[in-house]
Amino acid sequence: MLSLILAIGLLPTSTLHAAAPPAPRTLSGELQGAPWRLDVPARWNGELVMLAHGYEPVGVPRETPMAAADSTQALLDAGYAVAQSAYSSQGWAVADAVADMERLRQHALDELTHVRHTWMLGFSMGGAVAVASLERHPQSYAGGISLCGANLPGDVLARDLLTTLAAFDYFFPKAEGLPAGGLLSSEAGALPQMALYQGIAAALATRPAESAQFATRLQVAPDALAGAISLHALVLHELAQRAGGMPAGNIGIVYSGFGDDAAFNAGVQRVQASAAGHAYVRDRLALNGALQRPLVIQFNHGDPSIVPRMQTVYPQLAARAGSASKLHVLPPAGEGHCGFSGAQVVDALKAASAH
Repeated sequence: MLSLILAIGLLPTSTLHAAAPPAPRTLSGELQGAPWRLDVPARWNGELVMLAHGYEPVGVPRETPMAAADSTQALLDAGYAVAQSAYSSQGWAVADAVADMERLRQHALDELTHVRHTWMLGFSMGGAVAVASLERHPQSYAGGISLCGANLPGDVLARDLLTTLAAFDYFFPKAEGLPAGGLLSSEAGALPQMALYQGIAAALATRPAESAQFATRLQVAPDALAGAISLHALVLHELAQRAGGMPAGNIGIVYSGFGDDAAFNAGVQRVQASAAGHAYVRDRLALNGALQRPLVIQFNHGDPSIVPRMQTVYPQLAARAGSASKLHVLPPAGEGHCGFSGAQVVDALKAASAH
């Protein structure tokens, strides 16, 4: 023991200090109009998480430098480096976000050394970004995780949103505080988000029975109905503006679940998709279910935004594509929309690692 103590005492000071862990670091910048940040914990495990955030309405002020997502600290505490992009555009920016995240991934690999695995993790709209990235760049990732994700091909999503707006206009025509042309009109797309929500909520209160039927059909709780409808209006009109025309149509669609379905189908407004709009959601927002890497999906209990009918879409795609073995759907956890704790986020990532 004495010889060991003497040997330690003879070590130079620089050798003793070399064992100290490196300090945590945060890097930030901008890549082709997309603000980004990269956080590396002091005790990095050699794994990189590309974290894709959810929907951000057009015009929402952005923090400079980019703020970290809520789940970042839990991932850092678990040893992961985390790279995040604010995306080069706001709104339903899935196509831009996939390109932005790929540029950031390449940049992060230049900043880091000896990355063992890279994972793609997305929340809400970012879930679609994660799934699309995994489909299009499988060689870049060990796997992916979509939490509370809008895992729908763009044309499927657009049709669902259109159904909501057409149904609202059928049940609540000429609602006070909303454009005379209803939620499907371009004037509705120009309304501020709060004014849109207030007009919808006031209209719903005037016809409780129809509102209850509507909530059942949309698979949301009655007290979440106004928020769900306003979100659908916001996203559809932003998509139409981004795509250069209405991205979905309902000519010839036979609806069900709206009470008197015969009267509903006879009276609901019919809309023709524009060629440009439909091409955008079909091609730029495509998902095909063909997975080459493991994908973990998890939802929350009682999510008013990603409801059960939406949650089944991607598993069905994966089954048709013959890649169901690559998809792992975890039991729901947490409440509401993206109501995951940091520990649950880390657990989902570990579940992907296990496959």
